[in-house]
Amino acid sequence: MSTTMAEGLSEEQIVDFKEAFCLFDKDGDGCITIEELATVIRSLDQNPTEEELHDMITEVDADGNGTIEFAEFLCLMAKKIKETDEEDELKEAFKVFDKDQNGYISATELRHVMINLGEKLTDEEVEQMIKEADLDGDGQVNYDEFVKMMSTIG
Repeated sequence: MSTTMAEGLSEEQIVDFKEAFCLFDKDGDGCITIEELATVIRSLDQNPTEEELHDMITEVDADGNGTIEFAEFLCLMAKKIKETDEEDELKEAFKVFDKDQNGYISATELRHVMINLGEKLTDEEVEQMIKEADLDGDGQVNYDEFVKMMSTIG
């Protein structure tokens, strides 16, 4: 994959998109159909029309086969991210971690996401990550703490 395809995407975003891609590539053949694309985009809180979906496919379907391979999917996601401002991006990222949507990321929620990303972390490592981001010392990470943490690593 050339670097221009995933231009503007961090390694972490690429890992996230690979995970999303695999979830919707039901038959594991390495490509997703227009129906699967609609599901992926909607899971990212976007609501494209049928026409917009066809335009997206046409725009990124470099080989013209009517489906989207992972490299093409990365191009599409890079484009969508550029169209979305950073605040929305951070809110969406926070929601990924905040599984119960209570406004806080707990050690359990962080561990769950990291495991899904293929990261094998010890309880101590997870606790340390929470501790570093937990500015008010309540044992969990709220949205403001998450934003501060992301801005220091971004």
